[in-house]
Amino acid sequence: MLSRLRDRPWTLALLIGAAAQLLFCYRLGAPSVLTFDEIHYVPAARTLWALAEPANTEHPLVAKELIGLGIRLFGDNPIGWRALSTLAGTATVLGVFAILWLLFGRARIAVLGAVFVLLNQTVYIQARIAMLEGFLGAFVTCAIAALLWAMRAPRGRVWPRLLLSGVLFGLAVGTKWVAAPYVALACLLILWTKWRDRDRYFPGVHAIAAVLVLGLASIATYFLTFLPAFFYRLDPMTLGELIPFQRYMYERQTQLLPPHPYQSDWWSWPLLVRPIWYFYEPDGGVQRGVLLIGNPVIWYGGLVAVAACLWAGLRRRSSAIGGAGLLWVASLAIWAAIPKSLGFFYYYHLSGIFLCVAIAAAFHAWPQSRRRYLDEIFLFAALFAFFHFWPILSAAPLDGPGAFNRWMWFDSWR
Repeated sequence: MLSRLRDRPWTLALLIGAAAQLLFCYRLGAPSVLTFDEIHYVPAARTLWALAEPANTEHPLVAKELIGLGIRLFGDNPIGWRALSTLAGTATVLGVFAILWLLFGRARIAVLGAVFVLLNQTVYIQARIAMLEGFLGAFVTCAIAALLWAMRAPRGRVWPRLLLSGVLFGLAVGTKWVAAPYVALACLLILWTKWRDRDRYFPGVHAIAAVLVLGLASIATYFLTFLPAFFYRLDPMTLGELIPFQRYMYERQTQLLPPHPYQSDWWSWPLLVRPIWYFYEPDGGVQRGVLLIGNPVIWYGGLVAVAACLWAGLRRRSSAIGGAGLLWVASLAIWAAIPKSLGFFYYYHLSGIFLCVAIAAAFHAWPQSRRRYLDEIFLFAALFAFFHFWPILSAAPLDGPGAFNRWMWFDSWR
C-alpha cells in the first residue's frame, strides 16, 4: 500500500491535508475569548462585513474579509473567528508539499517537508487564531507552488498556471504588504530561469511577457481586494482615493510606536529568544495558555539545514537545493530591510515555513547511504518536542497559574 501511495502524490497530499485540518480544528473553541491580536482583526472583520466604515486601516483587507466570511458561515463565536484560519493552515501544509514535489519529484521528501510544517508549532498556532500571518503563509506558499508548476508546465499550459500564481501573490500582498518582495523575487526567478535555459523553463513564453503577466495579475488582484471599501456607509473609498490610501497605509505601518514588552529584533527570531504569550489566564474554569514558540528541533535543526542547502547547492550546482536555502535567507533579509520601529516574533512565520522546506531539501541532498534513519530520527525528535509543548500550544487545561514554568527553558521565554 505504501509503495502505491508513493506513486500517487496527490493522494498522499489529501491524506496529509485531512490530518492537518483535523489537528487544527481539535478544540478550536479554546480559548473562548478573543486572543492577542484577535482583538484588532475580529472587530475589523465585523465592521468590514457590515460595510460600516474603515477599520484597522494599516493593513489591506483580504485576511479580514476571510475572517468575516468565517463569522458569516459559522457564527460570531470562537469557531467562526478561527474557522478560515484552519483552512489557511492546511493550505500552507499542502503548499509546502507541492513545492517540494515540484522541486525534487520525490514523495518521501514532500511528505517530510509537509509534516515538518505541521510540527513546526507556529503554523499550528496561527491556524487556530484569527490573525493575518496564517493567511499570509497560505497565499505565499501556494503562489510559489503555482509558479514552480508553471515553470515545469508543458508548452501551451504555462499561461493559466502563471496567472494563478499572480493572483495568489496578489492575495498575499492584499493580506500583508510583506508579501510584495516575494512578487519581485518571483519575477527575478522567471528572468533567471529563462536566461539559463529558455526552452526548458516556462516553455513557449517570453521572459518579459511572463514577468508582465505575473506582475500585472498580482497588482490587479491586490487592488480588486479593496472593492468592499467602495461600499462603506461611512467614508466610502473612491477611485481617486485608492492610490493615496496606499501612502496612508505606509505611514501607519512605519510610524514610530512606543516600546512593547514582546518586541524583538529580526536576528533573534531564528534563535527563539523571545516567544510570545498569546494567552495565559483562566478560561472555562481552568488555567489555559497559548505560547507562540517554534519547535526547537525544527528551529535549530533548520539553521543547520539552511547552511547545508547553500553548501550543497554551490558544490553540486543544484539550483533547487540552493534555492531552498536562499528562500529562507531572503525571507529573513526582508525583515532586516523593512523600516518598522518594532518587531515581533510572529513576523518570522514565513521564515519558519521555509525552514521546513530547507530541512527536507537538505535530507534530499544527503546521500541515502549516509543518512540511513537520520530523517526518521529527526522526525521523531520534532514530534516529541511538539507533544512536549502541546499543552501550551493548544490552550489545554493547566494545573494552575504557575504551571507555565514547566516549559520555560530560558528566562527570556517567560
